[in-house]
Amino acid sequence: MNSKGIHHITAIAGNPQTNIDFYEGILELKLIKKTVNFDDPGTYHFYFGDEVGRPGTILTFFPWGKNANKGRRGRGQVISLSFSVPSGSLKYWEERFKKFKVVFDGPYDRFGENVISIEDPDGIEIELIENGAEKSDTAIRGFKSATLSVESLAKSQSVLTGVLGFNLIGNEGSRYRFESEGSIGNNIDLIVSPDSFPGIMGAGAIHHIAFRAADRVHQHTISKLLMQINLRVTEVIDRKYFKSVYFREPNGILFEIATDLPGFLVDEKKEDLGKILQLPEWFESKRNVIEKSLQQLKEPSPERVYLLE
Repeated sequence: MNSKGIHHITAIAGNPQTNIDFYEGILELKLIKKTVNFDDPGTYHFYFGDEVGRPGTILTFFPWGKNANKGRRGRGQVISLSFSVPSGSLKYWEERFKKFKVVFDGPYDRFGENVISIEDPDGIEIELIENGAEKSDTAIRGFKSATLSVESLAKSQSVLTGVLGFNLIGNEGSRYRFESEGSIGNNIDLIVSPDSFPGIMGAGAIHHIAFRAADRVHQHTISKLLMQINLRVTEVIDRKYFKSVYFREPNGILFEIATDLPGFLVDEKKEDLGKILQLPEWFESKRNVIEKSLQQLKEPSPERVYLLE
C-alpha cells in the first residue's frame, strides 16, 4: 500500500498571464486544466502537466494577481521542485534559457546526475535533472523530485518511510534522498536546516505537495496510519479530478494524499484540455460573475516573460 511518489505540487504565483507565458511558453509544459480555486472562485487554478495530466507530471498554481504578497522560500516548506529530462538534453535547455534571458546555474552534479536550476518569474526554484536513457527528444517528462527544508530529519522521515513507503537511499551533506517504488516523481530530498529562516507563504512559494494514492481504499489506509501516529487528517475533499485529504507532517509542511482517478478527462476531451474555463457543478450558476472577475488571458508568449519587460 505504499505511495508511488508525487501526485502533484501546488504553488502560489502572481500575474496569471506571466505564469502561463513561462510554464507553457518557456518550459513547454501543457496547460491541461484552467479552472478556479474551489475555495476562492475569484482566483484561477492552473494545472500544467503532460498531454493528459498523469500523476507525477502535474504542477498547479493559484495565481493571486499582480498585487499578491511576496512569499519566501524557507524552513517548513517545499523549497524547490525538480523535473526529469532525457539524458543529453540539458544543452537544449541551456540554449533555450539563454534565448529567453532566463538566468540559470549549472550544470552541476548531485547524486551522480546532471542538474541545472532556474527561478520562475515569481522566484520559485526549478531544477532540470538528466535522468534515464538517451532519447531523441528534450521534453520535460514529469517530476524527478521535490526538496523540502526541515528542522528535524527524523520527524519527516517517520512519515516518508513509516507511512508513505519511501526508503532512505543516501545523503550528500545535509541533503537526504528518499525514494519510492514509482517510476516518476519518486524522489524526495530533505535538507536539514534547523537554523534557517522559516518560509513565508505568498507568490513565489510552494503551497503543498501531494502524494499518490491508487484509489479511495488506498487513501483511507494511509489516513488511518497517519492518525495512528497522532497526525490530524482532514475529511475527504472532492477536487473533481481527484479526491484529497490533507495533513501537516511533523515539521509543519502541508502534505496531501490525492487519488490517481478520475483524472482530467472527466469534463474535456484530450484535444480540448486547457482551452476553456472549467467550473465544478456547484459554481456553474455563477459562471458569468466568475468569468468577469478573472483576468482575461492571451495566448502564451515566451518573449513576453523577460524580453519585453
